[in-house]
Amino acid sequence: MKKMSKRAKWITGSIIAVLAIVLIFVGIYTYRVYHSLDNLNKKPEDSIFTNNSKEEVAPKWTGTERVNILLMGGDSRGMQKNEVPRSDSLIVASVDPVTKKGTLLSILRDTYVDIPGHGKERINAALAYGGPNLAMKTVSDLLGVPIQYYVYVDFKGFIALIDAIDGIDFYVEKDMKYSSKADKHEYDIDLKKGMQHLDGKSALQYVRFRHDAMSDFTRTERQREFLKAVASKMQTTWSIMKLPDILEKVNPFIETNLNIDDMWKLAALGYDSQIGSSEQIPPMKLISEDNAGGAAVIGIKNEQALKDFVQETFTKDTAPPATPTDGTGTGTGSGTGTDQTKTDSNSSNQSNSTSSTSK
Repeated sequence: MKKMSKRAKWITGSIIAVLAIVLIFVGIYTYRVYHSLDNLNKKPEDSIFTNNSKEEVAPKWTGTERVNILLMGGDSRGMQKNEVPRSDSLIVASVDPVTKKGTLLSILRDTYVDIPGHGKERINAALAYGGPNLAMKTVSDLLGVPIQYYVYVDFKGFIALIDAIDGIDFYVEKDMKYSSKADKHEYDIDLKKGMQHLDGKSALQYVRFRHDAMSDFTRTERQREFLKAVASKMQTTWSIMKLPDILEKVNPFIETNLNIDDMWKLAALGYDSQIGSSEQIPPMKLISEDNAGGAAVIGIKNEQALKDFVQETFTKDTAPPATPTDGTGTGTGSGTGTDQTKTDSNSSNQSNSTSSTSK
């Protein structure tokens, strides 16, 4: 047998060395991601939700049907030990694994609903009364859909996430200014109109601002649009490479009931999915001005009509794309549809945000 030349040996050795480095890198990357994801599901002794209702068991997601995740933001500043905050924001992210289409439903926090075991109250109180399980049950009853998972993030966690992905380029539709002595001006709001690069603190200012004529109505719309921009950036190769670092930075401020297997399935689904509809709950046509204990709350004119509205929104996102009739075949099978949709979604952030105050 002919002996291998020195050059061939050198090439073979180099290939083996590169493969070894790649395998080591992949191993370290996988371990760090796995470890960080596992830590998001806090042990009872490490959770802030000492009040978490144990009797409510979330429906299991098999990976083949629509999955609904309740995203909750909260402010734990000034809270005493074992004290649980109300949810400052409530957004249901719903994804159909068949069509790879996502829907965002932001729930107005002053919506007056039945909270199991606590009577009628603003929906943001459910988290404080019974933790994430009660919040999921309350939202599920309101929307008429199963809520399989929750993700809770503190203000500091939101700041850490945006900073970890190096901020977001986003169009601020108007000047925003608000000052509060109550929190020692730590979270004062001062943003200028125009395209801006928002870091963690300025992004939090943007999604929290509600000191205008439409208050929480436009704030929830801004939150949905900003969430789209974050989701788009998280799908980039750069963010995926930085995922271990991102997870380690946000880990202390996030809690979820997702286990590792669920997270992997959702990560794969999320990477291939696009956000479709983005709606406010309740929609304006179903809102009634109510009063509870001398304070204004948001009532619902017809609860069944609200559930029907949710289903109609889902149906709109699961409908197959229209087939062109001009014989050109454009829009299907071209291999560019997904990329164009994502591009359009990103560019629409500016126009949607600009129009938010007029709705």
